[in-house]
Amino acid sequence: MKHKNIPGTGKQKPSSSAPASRTTSPEHSCQANGHVQARLTDLAKLAARPQALDRAARLFFALGDEARLRLLVLLESGERCVGELVEVLGEKFPTVSQRLRLLRAEGLVVRRRDGNHLHYALADGHVASMLRNAIDHAAELANGPIAPVDDEKGTGALDG
Repeated sequence: MKHKNIPGTGKQKPSSSAPASRTTSPEHSCQANGHVQARLTDLAKLAARPQALDRAARLFFALGDEARLRLLVLLESGERCVGELVEVLGEKFPTVSQRLRLLRAEGLVVRRRDGNHLHYALADGHVASMLRNAIDHAAELANGPIAPVDDEKGTGALDG
């Protein structure tokens, strides 16, 4: 093995470009893992659909406000008249209406007119699932950090 002088120290180091302690065997390579490759292919397909990513970002923006989330939670149990929502939330009619308008524009709620009254409901089961998953996940995070998963055992590091 050749050695190079380290300037200003009078010492020498091996000239190998890779550190001696690091080896990259095929079984440790990302490319050797078929699951990782399949997932990367899925991600590449998603990245190739910028319109879908933009739409998803707008959905998350709409969901990213606690007051709008509160409205969606109230609608989770079924259709509600705007007047009911105003009363339950204790907020002004224009404020609630504006939030509902944004949620409707993003496809998260649907509206039905009954005379002078507007009724809103969640757009579909996807919205209910997103809402429930987000709230459940937030509750898990509030209970402390989640232990990393041990890939070999499929358990959290603290599970034993």
